[in-house]
Amino acid sequence: MAPGPQTLAPSWFLDSDSEAVCAYASQAGKNNKDPIAIAEDLFYTVRDGIRYDPYQVSRDPEVYRASAIAGADSNWCVPKSVLLTACARARGIPARLGFADVLNHLTSDKLSESMGTDLFAWHGYTELWLNDRWIKLSTAFNIELCERFGVAALEFDPINGALMHPYDTSGRRHMEYVRERGSYDDLPLQDIFETFDEVYPDMAISETSADSAFHG
Repeated sequence: MAPGPQTLAPSWFLDSDSEAVCAYASQAGKNNKDPIAIAEDLFYTVRDGIRYDPYQVSRDPEVYRASAIAGADSNWCVPKSVLLTACARARGIPARLGFADVLNHLTSDKLSESMGTDLFAWHGYTELWLNDRWIKLSTAFNIELCERFGVAALEFDPINGALMHPYDTSGRRHMEYVRERGSYDDLPLQDIFETFDEVYPDMAISETSADSAFHG
């Protein structure tokens, strides 16, 4: 389906017209007018510029605004996807959010015990309109993290997209996509936390700050 005007418009979470997002987005592609080149630069800027941290989950909506995420050194998959999506819109590329439930077969014992499961509900990624089609791109894991754990870093691909690898570099099972949750023009934060309350009933999540536990 071709993108509608809402995929270029700012929203409350995807505040692509904010000063912080515009400044962050201007780092990519400089004066380049090619949307694919801009998208590629944005992808790597978000992937490696914000370190993946699964222990930063908050219920405070303010921390999920792209303008707030732009100033973070670390974050988890959903905020990183929010930022990439907003930055793409700021640079004139139609963009929306995508979500899926995934099983992480390489989850650390600490994280698995904290969550009570290896299922990561509402794993977030960005969908960009490139080459007349929607392309799915995950920026969750920064390259340093991938190298540390023997997982190939996702590379920008404007044709096939870039979603989590099913196997690591040693051939071990890694990410398994088990449920698609669809595409969204803005962040469905309430729906996400309703699911979290069901799937992770013992997980403590901060009400006011991004200093608590978990996700991927």
